[in-house]
Amino acid sequence: MKFFSTFVTFENLHEVRRLCHWGPIIALSVIAICSTMAILDSIIWYWPLDTTGGSINFLMLINWTVLILYNYFNAMFVGPGYIPLGWKPENQLETQYLQFCRVCQGFKAPRSHHCRKCNRCVMKMDHHCPWINNCCGHSNHAYFTSFLLLAPLGCSHAAIIFIMTMYTQLYERISFGWSTVKIDMSAVRQFQPLMPFSVPAFAATLFALGLALGTTIAVGMLFVIQMKVILRNKTSIESWIEEKAKDRIQHYQTGEEFIFPYDLGTRWLNFKQVFTWSGTPRGDGMEWPVHPKCHQHTLTQVQYRAVEDYNGACCPLNKGLQTFFRTPCTEEPRIPLSKGDTILATRGTKWWMYGDKVLTDEETIAGERVRGWFPRRCVEKCHYDTAASEKKDKKVDERD
Repeated sequence: MKFFSTFVTFENLHEVRRLCHWGPIIALSVIAICSTMAILDSIIWYWPLDTTGGSINFLMLINWTVLILYNYFNAMFVGPGYIPLGWKPENQLETQYLQFCRVCQGFKAPRSHHCRKCNRCVMKMDHHCPWINNCCGHSNHAYFTSFLLLAPLGCSHAAIIFIMTMYTQLYERISFGWSTVKIDMSAVRQFQPLMPFSVPAFAATLFALGLALGTTIAVGMLFVIQMKVILRNKTSIESWIEEKAKDRIQHYQTGEEFIFPYDLGTRWLNFKQVFTWSGTPRGDGMEWPVHPKCHQHTLTQVQYRAVEDYNGACCPLNKGLQTFFRTPCTEEPRIPLSKGDTILATRGTKWWMYGDKVLTDEETIAGERVRGWFPRRCVEKCHYDTAASEKKDKKVDERD
């Protein structure tokens, strides 16, 4: 176990039970069949080991198998990283931005989500993958994506071996009618195989070829999808949340600027957030570098500052005809605003928005909450962290 633990990190021995699931069983079976058949075909029928090309081919097959299994097991056993049970932010004011998980009895850190399968809140959760019987998240995202890259490459190599094996062994037995195909088989004819290429061998090779081609296509598509979100410093879940956030501010109707908070500006910087030379991703999984115009909670709640007073009327006459006639047809309350008030918007229409007013420390501790609709024209979007800026202003005042 000590020797194995140098290659794969276990959180605890109970993690080994993840192997007892249909996903890992099928995945490991496909890896075993493709690798074994490719090695056997190379040694016995296609390319003898006493040639330079045969030796290189054999070492490459072993290399693919080792790298695929290394990244697969690390993606499974390292795990995504979990939010501690009962976690709370150090700054109590930040709880107004965060969701509370009743199962874990703690707050969800930015970018974390609760997984029903793992029954824990997962750091930077991308998705729950049945093939590794674990979540893909902050700690194992690089291992999982590396596996998605190496599996198609290894299967492509194996598929070439399978095709060439069947071609070379059946070349002189069956006329394929390929008069234009010129393949040098002199090295193949110079040695006698250890066993004849029989019908069972042909069937096994053909079956392995089907698995290799299917894996190359399916897993290759998953790799492309993963790289698209990684280069934007997103997760699969955040791709959906982004659309929800755009709909919340009516981005497509009003043209209001939307900035994804975790996009660092270049693909290379986003790439380095996941892939590092040490294999350990950057950050602690709780706080993240964000765009200068955003803050940690921009994706789930957008901050607005009141620029006009609003008395809380259901159909205000002094806010424009469209605001008057397009008032939300709902029993939800309206909240009065004063210039300078900060509101956390959670949804909205073209003319109205809905959200929570940011209260004072005393009101927050007392458990008060002011939530409701307000006219969109009465507010403007904040491109900075209001809480942080208020702290800086207090510090400046204290120094003065």
